[in-house]
Parts: sequence; structure tokens; C-alpha cells
Amino acid sequence: MNKLSTTKMSSKGQIVIPEEIRDRLGLKPGVQFLVLGEKDVVILKTLTAPSMSEYDAIVKEARSQARETKLKRSDVYRATRKARK
Repeated sequence: MNKLSTTKMSSKGQIVIPEEIRDRLGLKPGVQFLVLGEKDVVILKTLTAPSMSEYDAIVKEARSQARETKLKRSDVYRATRKARK
């Protein structure tokens, strides 16, 4: 970390990330964050879509685990329909 900064939360719960940090991390409007909170600590983690090679590795691992557990395609469709309801 280069330098510490302070910020305030607005009445709407909004927090401004200081410009120096936004610039250093390349944060642009619309970036999404995972927010973790525990006691007096709040952590923001940027969410980024995986690259195609990372995505391929994720799919390969998911298929491998599905084969190991004998998961059927019909099980996946059923679970998807249930989750979408």
C-alpha cells in the first residue's frame, strides 16, 4: 500500500474510494465488489469475470467433479429450474 486515506459514509450508505486508490487499482465506474464485514473491518474485493482459459479450467473441473459424484444432466436441469423459481 502506498498511502492511507480516510473517507466517510454518506446517509445513503455510499463510500467514496479516494481518487489515488481508484487510479492505482484501475477502478472504473460500474465495477462490482464483493463486500465482507466482520467486527470493525470492511473488505472490498473487485469482482471480475474469468478469462476464457480460466473459464475453460473451471468447466473442466466442474465436469470432473460431476462425473465423480455421478451427477446427471437431468439433475442439473432440475436444480436450475428449482433455483430459478
